[in-house]
Amino acid sequence: MKIFITGGTGFVGAALTARLLELGHETTILGSSSQCRLPSHPHLNYISADTSKPGEWQLSVADHEAFVNLAGRSVFNLWTASYKEKIYNSRVLTTRHLVEAIPSNADTILLSTSAAGYYGDGGEHEKRETAENGTDFLAKVCRDWENEALRAEQKGSRVALMRFGVVLGKGGGAIQTMKLPFKFGLGGPIGSGKQWFPWIHLDDIINAILFILLGDDIHGAFNFTAPQAVRQKEFARQLGQVINRPAFLPTPAFIMKLILGEFGESLLQGQKTIPEALENHGYIFSYPELKPALQEILRG
Repeated sequence: MKIFITGGTGFVGAALTARLLELGHETTILGSSSQCRLPSHPHLNYISADTSKPGEWQLSVADHEAFVNLAGRSVFNLWTASYKEKIYNSRVLTTRHLVEAIPSNADTILLSTSAAGYYGDGGEHEKRETAENGTDFLAKVCRDWENEALRAEQKGSRVALMRFGVVLGKGGGAIQTMKLPFKFGLGGPIGSGKQWFPWIHLDDIINAILFILLGDDIHGAFNFTAPQAVRQKEFARQLGQVINRPAFLPTPAFIMKLILGEFGESLLQGQKTIPEALENHGYIFSYPELKPALQEILRG
């Protein structure tokens, strides 16, 4: 299969690309760097482009059968007005331009990233894929992001929306950021720690993408989150336990809001997501529980 990946050099994109190449697929990846950061491979093609803008990169789209849309600026930053625009455009406009370039009436599939933030602050409510969209900034970004992807259905594409939780894996992602304060004895819950923390192991991200990509007419919205929901306080406790560091020093909510503003407020929210759609289709998680996932990442 010939597969086209936006955001192909990122944490998830690099892991997915490596797996696809191992399986013998021809893969084209797009990244913002002038040079590809991944090892060369005879079945790997790299394009450097700003996908939030239309351009020559779109000419390469029609030559592919499958598209995995992973592009998006990191949300881990101070949300100034200009940075919020970059968060939005890197997701929504990239998806719009990708869909515009997909040929009509072709047998294609689009897997497009979204996020558990689609649901906004979920409180104590379980969030299955049929739950309503939230109203905060990230929820609105996810809504527009998904709507742009769904336009590919009008061209005859099979579309799957992947609502990622916090991705945990070796060598990058959230764990790389989170473990540093724990090593200095400064780790602990954020705010009250009672907010739900949607997470997923990188292996399950990749395996679930392949499950949908190679499956028979699997489409719709999917919570890419582990079945075992945990509160943020429990996540901090288990992370501290695995790396043998204390996890009792909380970061007060007012500090998060004072220093990080709107982004800090978003970290105090949570979603108790349930991956009902994936499990109903028969996907079996490699890491349904948090502690074995952390042990594999940090001790493996």
